[in-house]
Amino acid sequence: MEQEILSQLKESIETKENVAAEQIQTIAEIAKAVIDSLKKGGKVILFGNGGSAADAQHIAAELVNRFEFDRKTLPALALTTNTSVITSIANDYDYNLIFSRQVELWAEDKDVVIAISTSGSSPNILKAVETANNKGAFTVGFTGQNGSALCDNTKLCLKVPSSSTPRIQEAHICVGHIVCSLVEKNLFGNADAK
Repeated sequence: MEQEILSQLKESIETKENVAAEQIQTIAEIAKAVIDSLKKGGKVILFGNGGSAADAQHIAAELVNRFEFDRKTLPALALTTNTSVITSIANDYDYNLIFSRQVELWAEDKDVVIAISTSGSSPNILKAVETANNKGAFTVGFTGQNGSALCDNTKLCLKVPSSSTPRIQEAHICVGHIVCSLVEKNLFGNADAK
């Protein structure tokens, strides 16, 4: 058991080292896009399925409440949290529209829309990205090494160089934390900001 634990920890570390080697510029550009949006009065809209839904909610919570220090709230919305909306759209229309119908309502051209999908090929994610692009929002994808469909349809794409869902998700939340840190420090400067 100890050897398996060590193996998985090493695999996670290696995945993040590969992200560091290949994706620094992309992460900086994502943070800049979010900062620019928030400075213009925009918001961050996030969504994903399964573990990626949890990541969307996690990142939204860090922005709305606080990350590393107390400061004013930032507008972020996870489209994964209202089960009544999600299930009504799935029931009345189609499961593939659960995010796009919400994006149609909430997204504006000053917003950043972050789509999280380890496979990069989930139909409901791709449909929502299409809708966000049509609304003029700045679209960002978080995916894995096989996520070309998502990357081809977003303005910026973080492509974690792995095909392992757990390793991709671990890298996604790590990058989400980095973006939150950069946003918070850029907009508020220090821990004394309120």
